[in-house]
Amino acid sequence: MPKTLSQFRFITNCSLIVALVFMLVGGVVPNTAYAAALTDKSDTLSSLKDSTVSNHTILFTTPTGVAAGETITLTLTSFSATSTLDFEDLDLSIEASGGDGVCDTGDTEKTLAASASGATWGAERTSATVITFTSGTDTIAAGAEVCVEVGTGAEEGATGVEQITNPTAGSYTLDIGGTMTDSGSVAISILSDDQVSVSATVDESLTFTISDNSIGFGTLSASDDFFATGDTNGSATEVEAHTLVVGTNATNGYTMTLNGATLTSGSDTITAIGSSNTASSAGTEQFGLRIDESGGSGVVSAPYADTGFAFDTAAFPDQVASAAGASANTTYSVRYLANITPSTEAGAYTATLTYVATANF
Repeated sequence: MPKTLSQFRFITNCSLIVALVFMLVGGVVPNTAYAAALTDKSDTLSSLKDSTVSNHTILFTTPTGVAAGETITLTLTSFSATSTLDFEDLDLSIEASGGDGVCDTGDTEKTLAASASGATWGAERTSATVITFTSGTDTIAAGAEVCVEVGTGAEEGATGVEQITNPTAGSYTLDIGGTMTDSGSVAISILSDDQVSVSATVDESLTFTISDNSIGFGTLSASDDFFATGDTNGSATEVEAHTLVVGTNATNGYTMTLNGATLTSGSDTITAIGSSNTASSAGTEQFGLRIDESGGSGVVSAPYADTGFAFDTAAFPDQVASAAGASANTTYSVRYLANITPSTEAGAYTATLTYVATANF
């Protein structure tokens, strides 16, 4: 049966509808921009503790880029920022390609101001939870890594002052969007407390050793000066008799004192040199010592620190060395002098000297 005119028009209209549907579904409409998902997204907070102010370092890669006149918005729902947060509390920088996942000195910093103008970006807090960057004539290339710093970590042009206050503990998101083509979100977990208290104890310590507890001068002579030795035979040449080693971790260091009496035989004595550092003088009654130090931070006290000798019994127990703070081991080299006159009483002379090291914790 031949088709009527009405049937022909119906078939033609149906064909046109099918063609239009094919064009829309098949993607042949030219010059249409499609949104892409941001990649490599992160938001690093300086603190995740609830109700605490925090800096944000936000990173993302934009597959499509940002065209002139477009905006980037950062929405932190439930977070809050004061109305004084402005472009000086924000940094915007890019790494054109091959982003390394960090904001660093190799990034290109964008110039920010309160509003966009030419190559300067507008940067502002547009609501309690939204920060908006608006491009003037500047652009961000496709594939660029974008870095946004919010708070005191923003240092380009001026150092940021205002920070963002965290909400109560829970799970939240940072939504990244705007009129730019790409968008995405970042999960943020806020904790009731993000700090861990770590404790440790360091025991107090004091090292104190005496290398030789028995020293001597041998037989003294008025014609020469004598110095004590570890073998007790004495020497006519100045020599170290023994060493004392002191060290501590005490905050206020340590003191070392000397107590005792001069060389004595019954009621007879060899005269102590006293409180003045004095050179050896053969043929004169003298008993004393001097000390040199090495290592650590300990120092010899007067009058025992010079090249002469002293033995200040009036001040006993007399401080002979000290350290003002914690000190590694200091080695003290002690040298003893004994001189007599031709009339010094004969006898076996001895002295017992007591050294005490006290840590000042």
